[in-house]
Amino acid sequence: MAKKCIYCGAEISEECVVDFCSKCGKSVWGEKMFNTIIKNMEDARSKGDLVSTNLLETPKKQVSTEVESENFPRY
Repeated sequence: MAKKCIYCGAEISEECVVDFCSKCGKSVWGEKMFNTIIKNMEDARSKGDLVSTNLLETPKKQVSTEVESENFPRY
């Protein structure tokens, strides 16, 4: 599955440290801040500190909508 920009949907490299293309990144944050973000993210990846947050790959947690009475204090 190809990685796509979260803003415009353009294809981006699987190796990209962010989930948006450079055109959109520069439009949102400006060139200087965009370059700083990319540098810091690449540095974090090289140190092993970068955690993938791609929601498509994260398993969904089942949330119960039932309220359990034992969680409430008894009077």
